[in-house]
Amino acid sequence: MLSQVHSAAIQALSALPVTIEVDSYETKENSRFTIVGLPDSAVRESSERVQAAIRSIGMRLSPRNNVINLSPADLRKEGTSFDLPIAIGLLLSHEQISVLRPKQRVMMVGELGLSGEVLPVKGALPISIMARREQYDILIVPAANAREAAVVDRLSVYGVSHLKDAIEILQGETLLQPTQVNTREEFFARQYQILEDFTDVKGQENVKRALEVAAAGGHNVLLVGSPGCGKSMMARRLPGILPPLSLSESLETTQIHSVAGKLNTGDTLISQRPFRVPHHTISDVALVGGGTTFMPGEISLAHNGVLFLDELPEYSHSVLETLRQPLEDRIVTVSRAKYNHTLPCSFMLVASMNPCPCGYLHHPTRRCICSPMQVQRYMNRISGPLLDRIDIQVEVQSVSVEAMSQAPKGEHSADIRQRVVAAREIQNQRFANVKGIHCNAQMTSALLQQFAPVSGETLSRLRNAMSALNLSARAYDRILKVARTIADLEGAPDIQKHHISEAIGYRNLDRQNWVE
Repeated sequence: MLSQVHSAAIQALSALPVTIEVDSYETKENSRFTIVGLPDSAVRESSERVQAAIRSIGMRLSPRNNVINLSPADLRKEGTSFDLPIAIGLLLSHEQISVLRPKQRVMMVGELGLSGEVLPVKGALPISIMARREQYDILIVPAANAREAAVVDRLSVYGVSHLKDAIEILQGETLLQPTQVNTREEFFARQYQILEDFTDVKGQENVKRALEVAAAGGHNVLLVGSPGCGKSMMARRLPGILPPLSLSESLETTQIHSVAGKLNTGDTLISQRPFRVPHHTISDVALVGGGTTFMPGEISLAHNGVLFLDELPEYSHSVLETLRQPLEDRIVTVSRAKYNHTLPCSFMLVASMNPCPCGYLHHPTRRCICSPMQVQRYMNRISGPLLDRIDIQVEVQSVSVEAMSQAPKGEHSADIRQRVVAAREIQNQRFANVKGIHCNAQMTSALLQQFAPVSGETLSRLRNAMSALNLSARAYDRILKVARTIADLEGAPDIQKHHISEAIGYRNLDRQNWVE
């Protein structure tokens, strides 16, 4: 007997419908299972899990040959999410169960344990979005993924914990109710939460100002300072002063984390901007994405948030160089023999590093033991093109114990965020008719000429700085972008001399002037 069950396969950050056809027929030989349709090892092994799960609920499959086709046959099927629909297809084909919902279109995904338990899967949110788009009425998912999938409206999402639960839903015998999530209420309730506050930071007013400018314009930041001066502490507080995620940004970010399996049980939408801190031993593939089974990389997981690279020179040269194109284009294309996927990666890069191998160059009280050659070699680990893509470079000085004890309590992140949001609103109005541009850091050279013109003494000051610091043409654009952001924070319509001067001050760590 032939049966059909509907499921889905993840393709990059989206889902595609998959029809599972099961044909069971009598045989004089021992029964066997054949799975076709480009299954990977995890899908092929599902026959053993499925048979054990069916036995666990007291049902028996007849001794037949079973051919399971995953259609479309030219789409590669990966992972364990097909276990549940394959089990249901086998039970239907062997006439162990019957479906009493003939007028309702049902889609299902889930991994099965040997006891019949339904285990969580990756990508429940994009599957739910696709199910609604394809006009399915019911989506059956593992209970751990139910709230994630129920974010989508106009779709009945059932979370099941056991194979029996799925059978009861199909037969109309269940007492389970569709999972309900008030998406907007839950999202906006957590949207303005600040987990780590700048009020804990004593002193470092110049660095806090630089981070405020960076947040207001979406600029990349490099913090250079000796060990223990507070670089990581301040970087971790940056998401608290960024504008809150919009609902559309949250949905896009949540899809990426759903496909990567990074959402916790019971999560719905991500309401806080991501803050990703990969270790310096990370590989190229882990950073940009890819692998034998495709997975988003850290730069995509940081989309709409912050990517923090602590101790920047410790990362391998090849890893750092892979950042150059994503920092410019804000997308990354991962090309392999079996796939070609383009992912969004619009993130703020925040990096920190010591000024020299020993860490105490320019320290007010401790002596540096590094030679100029060692310092130069250490700084050379960061290429000029990558350094050019970092708009703001700040030297972080150590704060003495006396100054720290006498320093007043710092400004709250919520107050800083208000100024940042006001500056971003100016930028939203400025770029309202420009597709794909949302903040000053994303401006092209043509947009700079239109929205950040300079002339007279302001232009003369910029030219003198370019010559004195030996900066590149890309650095020229970066200075203008930062100056435009500083003007926005003041509500000034035009870039003025002091805006340019402050922006130039954020380039004082370029390699030519760092080594004495």
